[in-house]
Amino acid sequence: MRPSISILGTGGTIASTQTASGATPSKRSEELVSAIPQLNEYADLTVREVVQRPSFTMDFEAVDELREAIRQEIENGVNGVIVTHGTDTMEESAYLLDLTLESDVPVVFTGAQRSADELSADGPSNLMTAVRLLTDERLLAAGGVYIAFDEKLHAARDVTKRHTHALDTFSSPDKGPIAVLTRETIRMYRSPGSYSDSLELEDVDAPATVRTVKSGLGVDSAQLEDAIAADVDGIVLEGTGLGNATTSLGNVVEQAIDAGIPVVVTSRCYAGSTAPVYGTAGGGQTLASHGARHGDDLSTHKARLKLQLVLAQTETPTSLDRYFGASTYDSQQK
Repeated sequence: MRPSISILGTGGTIASTQTASGATPSKRSEELVSAIPQLNEYADLTVREVVQRPSFTMDFEAVDELREAIRQEIENGVNGVIVTHGTDTMEESAYLLDLTLESDVPVVFTGAQRSADELSADGPSNLMTAVRLLTDERLLAAGGVYIAFDEKLHAARDVTKRHTHALDTFSSPDKGPIAVLTRETIRMYRSPGSYSDSLELEDVDAPATVRTVKSGLGVDSAQLEDAIAADVDGIVLEGTGLGNATTSLGNVVEQAIDAGIPVVVTSRCYAGSTAPVYGTAGGGQTLASHGARHGDDLSTHKARLKLQLVLAQTETPTSLDRYFGASTYDSQQK
């Protein structure tokens, strides 16, 4: 039986054409799909425009609108959903939905690195990849949210954009792709499904206020002090290495926590997880002793999203223990 797939457009490079003022989303999703008649050989397709904008302008309201559109398509009985989206924030939109979209229907994001009117546009190939992957019974049965790009399928939690313009821009550090598309088959390397925590939220357009603070050589405490003065709901501290910070930042982390502001520590490294190993002011062990929670292998921007959503639904700091706080890498921490 042919699967039914809904394609939801949000703009991005895949729908953009070059203009005198730069690349701008201008092609409707119907145009993109009709230009690839081979897509209809694999599934019964419906197409719908949700928003049309560059992904660097996406916000929580737009993602909430997208989430509602996906829910409507699922209620209409589709077997899978494809979202065309700009690559700049694709991994964030996908992860946000993986955290909050409770459904057994798989959602696959895809897009392009090159505009639709460029000679070697990659959008058609990526859209074909997404459709072909969604015909796989294993994926259809597993649910979850993914990114399909350059003939690879990545879990929303693990994937990141690693290159500004390369066609194989997406990768999953440490974990690798869920599946790889070949000429004749789909090779599964990891079990498909959601690898994210489930957050039960009615909407995602009113998240908590979380400030990102970055450590580095000689960084002072000004940005952290500003966050405390602004009375933010939470702070994500991007540390170096295993999750360490400068002495100046380390000395102020305790003040933030004493002020009732939870602090989650991530690493600026491309791969690997955080761990409270080092002592002295700013060391990961010292930060943990002050009450800072470790983000394990979540990227800084995904830890920010997760903390924003968690704080929007919980009233007590101890409730964060379910979502953050493992002192060493735990494969079940999501």
